[in-house]
Amino acid sequence: MSILNFLVSITCFFLFLFSVHLFFAESKNKIQNRLLSVLLFTRSGHILVSLLMGSNQQKLSFILFQSFTPLYFAAPAFFYLYITGFLSYERPLTKANWLHFIPALLAIIHVIPWPGIGNLDWQLLISQFNKYGYLSLKAKSGLFPPYFHYLFRPLLTIIYLVLSWRAVIKSKILKQSDNDHPRTNWMLFILRVATFFQLMGLTRIILSLFDIPLYNPIFIFLNCTVLLGVLLYALHKPHIFYGSLLIAIDWKKKESPTAQPVRVQSEFLEKDKNNQAGNVRKESRMLPIPFKRIKITDGQLEAYILLMKNAMEVECLFLNPDLQIVDLAGKINVPVHHCSFVINNHLGKNFRDWINGYRVGYFLKQYPLLGAKMTILAIAQEAGFKNQATFYNAFKKEKGIMPTSYIAQELSPYS
Repeated sequence: MSILNFLVSITCFFLFLFSVHLFFAESKNKIQNRLLSVLLFTRSGHILVSLLMGSNQQKLSFILFQSFTPLYFAAPAFFYLYITGFLSYERPLTKANWLHFIPALLAIIHVIPWPGIGNLDWQLLISQFNKYGYLSLKAKSGLFPPYFHYLFRPLLTIIYLVLSWRAVIKSKILKQSDNDHPRTNWMLFILRVATFFQLMGLTRIILSLFDIPLYNPIFIFLNCTVLLGVLLYALHKPHIFYGSLLIAIDWKKKESPTAQPVRVQSEFLEKDKNNQAGNVRKESRMLPIPFKRIKITDGQLEAYILLMKNAMEVECLFLNPDLQIVDLAGKINVPVHHCSFVINNHLGKNFRDWINGYRVGYFLKQYPLLGAKMTILAIAQEAGFKNQATFYNAFKKEKGIMPTSYIAQELSPYS
């Protein structure tokens, strides 16, 4: 039992640590972070309550069980909104989305100690919990009848699990050729992990139908072992965390510039006309560094520039409207601060202007082909721009005039 307690403690600690980190993360996708934060917190509470039930700690387990019950009923909705949020690029929750939390509201009403409910048979509830699990409780645990737990909660799990996979399949993200994007990898990773644990919980219902008990210590051990294995796997491949879990800052914010300029060596890559390896033209000049001095060798610098340009010109990462510098860094396996340093000081632009330059170039290549069939805005969105204002501002910054004027002057045969 001491080994099991240690395993549960470590698992709960890591889950609680990640949930707190996500809840207070200062990044652009706060809604997604907090949805996942609640999911991890709920899972840690479920494991802790299971351990207390197995130890027959009636008073403490009763308090935690009733406290976490609303979160248990909200967890399927949190999971669904987290997955669909990735597919819709973290759009804010709409009024209709809040309807998903009606079961959680019912659970709050259920656990309130209303007058006239009478004393609950907590010993029977602990016995059923330890033998068949949370989803198979048939003892009265609050205001509503027992089927509120053993029918309604499993039904919520199945419905939202089906809805989540339906949304992913409908988005056709599984059929896309560019399936190695860190954002997509993370979404599919968390979807498969959550599906595994939800199905594991549902198997206990099937076992209970055949009166086959899966005693609580065994279930807790399996849950904790798999959870720790998932965490170790994810930490071993940190690129799947970029912008999703470990990154807690807004990468769009610029760091404060230093007062003293530092002499750095600039290298500019020129493409060979015969598609040979690029030549590097070196020149020294005085440039202000917007952050602390970074040590990069000439060989590293040349390799970084080649990798970044290859990611843009060959793999066309800029077509992703939600592309961040952490995504690029994860793709080419280069530290984020090195990417930022090279783009700002050796490519002569900030990250946003740099990728918008590629998007404008892509737009100008596609307009002669698609201008007769699609609007300017539609082609701009194909190029990776999120909206019209962003496209017009980026185009004017890149070409000096607005898109309509440029098309009339330079692309008049196609307009």
